[in-house]
Amino acid sequence: MKNLIKRLHQDDRGSVSIETILIIAAIAIPILIFILKFGWPKIKDFFDRGMTDLGTTADSIKNGTTTSPVQ
Repeated sequence: MKNLIKRLHQDDRGSVSIETILIIAAIAIPILIFILKFGWPKIKDFFDRGMTDLGTTADSIKNGTTTSPVQ
């Protein structure tokens, strides 16, 4: 068992991949935190407005008060 653990500890295969993933995570995590903290309310408002406009337009088309752009 001790020999197996020693071989496993000395094995360097895959270390470059792990280092690359850690570097990407170190860059991406602060960006995601910033977006969620400061940008999310603006993004949410943008999509809420879009969904409201879409619903209003769909209701208008369903009621026949406006013409559909597709003919």
